[in-house]
Amino acid sequence: MAESKRYISQTELENHQKPGDLWISIQGKIYDVTEWSREHPGGALPLLNLAGQDATDAFVAYHPGLAWQYLDKFFTGYYLKDYSVSEVSKDFRKLAAEFSKMGLFEKKEHGTGILLCIIALLFSISVYGVLCSNSALVHLLSGALLGFSWIQSGWIGHDSGHYQVMSSRKFNRVAQILTGNCLAGISIGWWKWNHNAHHIACNSLEFDPDLQHMPIFAVSSKLFNSLTSYFYERKMNFDSIARFLVSYQHWTFYPVMCFARINLFAQSFLFLFSERKVPNRGQEILGILVYWTWFPLLVSCLPNWGERLMFVVASFAVTGIQHVQFCLNHFSSSVYVGPPSGNNWFEKQTDGTLDIVCSSWMDWFHGGLQFQIEHHLFPRLPRCHLRKVSPFVQELCKKHNLQYDTASFWKANVMTIETLRSAALQARILSNPVPKNLVLEAVKTHG
Repeated sequence: MAESKRYISQTELENHQKPGDLWISIQGKIYDVTEWSREHPGGALPLLNLAGQDATDAFVAYHPGLAWQYLDKFFTGYYLKDYSVSEVSKDFRKLAAEFSKMGLFEKKEHGTGILLCIIALLFSISVYGVLCSNSALVHLLSGALLGFSWIQSGWIGHDSGHYQVMSSRKFNRVAQILTGNCLAGISIGWWKWNHNAHHIACNSLEFDPDLQHMPIFAVSSKLFNSLTSYFYERKMNFDSIARFLVSYQHWTFYPVMCFARINLFAQSFLFLFSERKVPNRGQEILGILVYWTWFPLLVSCLPNWGERLMFVVASFAVTGIQHVQFCLNHFSSSVYVGPPSGNNWFEKQTDGTLDIVCSSWMDWFHGGLQFQIEHHLFPRLPRCHLRKVSPFVQELCKKHNLQYDTASFWKANVMTIETLRSAALQARILSNPVPKNLVLEAVKTHG
């Protein structure tokens, strides 16, 4: 006689959502991923954020078909009682399966080798301009070219963190360390830790690190309640300093973006020298040391401090274009308070994301971020296919009456500034409360 299935309720599943006790549901089967969280390639945080609930859609989005065969060793023997799948999720999974049959997840046609050559060329011209010219204008342009090489290295770091861009995992790792740590001074390990959390908790004010920029920026007045960052494990205090800075954030946004990579340097150091488990920590630190060797030496070759400062500012400011691009896709979109939910994966990704409308010849400039909705739904999909799958995603959103927001690059900038300005004005109101006598006068007048 076949053994009857054992079931647990959703409430019982929710009892297993803390460090040391992590259970998830995938297609109605319950898995204990507590031990696996220590070895999970994506880190423990995604599992912790989705523990105690169904995580099927997130699993489909992030894992290739081969990953399914490894689930059985985590199976608890329990099934989720009254498990059901929404129509949106059914269509999302069908679409993912169709893309897989078409081989889109395996066909990486965007030419990483060519891009690496372009990066090397930009870097070489920049170094040549510094070492072989006495012209201040050439030195300024050399700084700008270095900034452009950092932007393109950023796209490789982004792509290689989501899927294998080279012929093997070993070469993929080499490309990550060379373009991220050695060339740009940014820890690829930190970026993956940060970026995975962003994808899982897209636009959650408490769980998405890409919206946690207090006390400099606040994309929503909800942050004025001094919410807790569960990513950084600290309270985001909305004190007098934060209130002042946020009040002018729509003016300071672009200047801050020009020097945003300084924050990435700091975050990389904090990550690599923290007590948390860091895969290949030695490689990461060595790569960072390479950057902090060649870059100061290159700057020191300039003839005076004025040109050195000009070179650094030019390189950082050009890279600021990419930092602005990162913000455009999410700052003006819907936000929410609380943990991410696996039950409405598709809806949360579309609600919190904005696509940038552009011609195909501008795809190189946006690095795939122009199709941010598609990227968030299918993060393993090589960016060369994002334009191809966009109509399918739009059709699915239309079928289920879901948001599919798009804007031109210019309009996206306007929307971002408007979002920051709206929060800034609300912060100013809190800084300058209405005098009591005016309140009394209003009461007397209007009853």
